[in-house]
Amino acid sequence: MLEDVPAHILMVEDDDAIAEPLARALGREGYEIARAANGAEALEMASGTNPVDLVLLDLGLPDMDGLDVCRRLRAGGFEAGIMILTARGGELDRVVGLDVGADDYLSKPFSLSELLARSRALLRRANRPLGATTDPVAEASTPTSPAPVAGGLRVEADARRVWIDDAELALTAKEFDVLLRLDAQRGSVVTREVLMSEVWDENWFGSTKTLDTTVGRLRQKLQDSHAPVALNTVRGVGFRLEDAAADA
Repeated sequence: MLEDVPAHILMVEDDDAIAEPLARALGREGYEIARAANGAEALEMASGTNPVDLVLLDLGLPDMDGLDVCRRLRAGGFEAGIMILTARGGELDRVVGLDVGADDYLSKPFSLSELLARSRALLRRANRPLGATTDPVAEASTPTSPAPVAGGLRVEADARRVWIDDAELALTAKEFDVLLRLDAQRGSVVTREVLMSEVWDENWFGSTKTLDTTVGRLRQKLQDSHAPVALNTVRGVGFRLEDAAADA
């Protein structure tokens, strides 16, 4: 079962002095670690047969910029978490990284405890094991998600799954969190400030362009899946998820 399999982390880092001790530290936490030393190798490994639950992505790679790797992963349909690890600490680089599909951004140097905490958060959002062996007693007492049923869009908060009629919709962690928050107040406007503070970080003071990018991707996925909802922008205020009007 999925819960019995350790989360698989792909580390994209060309510096052995950073990659090797970090891989050992993550391995001690119970994660399965694979490493790519350049962007081309990372793209190949992420699209391979072995599933990847989280990518730790350096930007300064020898063959291409890590931002291009992130962009290509998302364009290719990669849905798992992506955390950028980089010495570029400027706000612009952070915003661009989030805009091209990263879920989180950690500036070097960073503490192992902070990296582990952020990794656990991304894996938790994706409903994956956090490294340690799961508790069979706790699993046995966890209620199972109801079977998919027809009837439009359904967002399952505990299972972190989205259904459109009887088909599951694949979303990134941030896309799911935005949809979950909007669905909780379906038909009402949720402000940009609320979404940024609850989905990203209550201490976020930078650009909110990443919110627009995430909403844009989410809206396109809902449209492509013929979801019976509309994700509308309320200019200058926020966003509203509402049931689509029935065909005349």
